[in-house]
Amino acid sequence: METYREQMQRDMVLRNLNPKTQYLYHHAAQGIEDHFGKPPDQLNENEVKAFLHSIVTDRNLSQSSLKISYSALRFLYETTLGKGWVLDRIPYPKTVKALPHVLDKSDVRRIIEAASHLKQKAMLMLTYSAGLRARETARLRITDIDSKRMLIRVEQGKGNKDRYTLLSQVALTTLREYWKEYKPKVWLFPGANPENYVSVSYIQVGFKRAKKKAGITKPATCHTLRHSFATHLLEAGVDLHTIQVLLGHSSIRTTTVYLHVSKKNLARVVSPLDLESQLVSPTYLL
Repeated sequence: METYREQMQRDMVLRNLNPKTQYLYHHAAQGIEDHFGKPPDQLNENEVKAFLHSIVTDRNLSQSSLKISYSALRFLYETTLGKGWVLDRIPYPKTVKALPHVLDKSDVRRIIEAASHLKQKAMLMLTYSAGLRARETARLRITDIDSKRMLIRVEQGKGNKDRYTLLSQVALTTLREYWKEYKPKVWLFPGANPENYVSVSYIQVGFKRAKKKAGITKPATCHTLRHSFATHLLEAGVDLHTIQVLLGHSSIRTTTVYLHVSKKNLARVVSPLDLESQLVSPTYLL
């Protein structure tokens, strides 16, 4: 007879969930089992609610961790165990919508120029110029660079979706310099073992060091390059739908967050204090 874990694994494979999601869901299921000392299929609604409450109050986990636990348990009870009613009356964690940090174009340029070597420079330049996630940059193959059409193929990005995004002419020039020096074979950015692609942490650490060397103190991570790409395109007049496609967002609602950080429309608004000052005679300065 299958255990709940085996059933859950089968269901996740049938849903085509990516390996990272599968790992996180198994981890959440193991967490609730360890908490009560018995398998989840033997728990009731109050016990599940008590567990979710405990990871908020006792463990002080981030909101994203709470949401992952909730999603994992909903999948387990609803899809695998057929007991969706267990979570039906448990409220979904409220999301705090924090606006992403965005770097100025000059700051992005300084960070890229501060990269420790040509490989790091090429990775950071490509991440920004194409709006890539660090994982997507790491997994690029040489054949994904289409210099004739000036496009980059992103294979199996977030949500297991393929898409095309921009290939910058400036980035292409740097990539050609990089190729002449490093001669990659399959992966555009191979790791220490040429058979594998570079690790995501290698890119992230490279960004962190370049940011520090460039003297940029504003809060930013490697993912900020992607946010900056989208915001700078919006400020240049590119429509939201096009940006959505380039980023690979499933919903336009995800892309609209950049409306809140773009200075394109905000710069046109005059503060009421400045409007008032236009009505006041400057004679008091005489």
